[in-house]
Amino acid sequence: MNDLCGKLVMDVPIKASASQFHEIFHQRPHHISNVSTDKIQGVDLHEGEWGKVGSIICWNYFHDGKNSVAKEIVEAVDEEKNSITFKVIEGDLLEEFKSFKLTIQCVPKEKGSVVHWTLEYEKLHSEIKDSHSMLEFVAAVSKDIDAHLMEVAAQA
Repeated sequence: MNDLCGKLVMDVPIKASASQFHEIFHQRPHHISNVSTDKIQGVDLHEGEWGKVGSIICWNYFHDGKNSVAKEIVEAVDEEKNSITFKVIEGDLLEEFKSFKLTIQCVPKEKGSVVHWTLEYEKLHSEIKDSHSMLEFVAAVSKDIDAHLMEVAAQA
């Protein structure tokens, strides 16, 4: 395997159901900026429809001490597996990576669920570090979303 290619995975246990969590990333990613305000400044639909394969979404986020942008295409959605894959097509991540893909799968458990994040990427050169900070970032966003879903459930 090419030493410039990398794959990082992380499981984030949450209290919310897998379908509730998946629905946020699938149908309402633009709401994440209301839930994770210190990390996500805004999410805009540039082309297509929310949650549809081929749609293009632009994320404005705060990562590693700076404001960043990522334009992503929805590459795959699997409703049964509560899975969605985003491929970065423009933005700050592509300053260090030739390609960057994020897959989010939410797996139901007896109580709550587990968010399984997979980051797959190819670095532009060997001095670039693996994106552990991005993995920590998406895990923290997952926890913010879970806290929001639990708050909404408590109010219902």
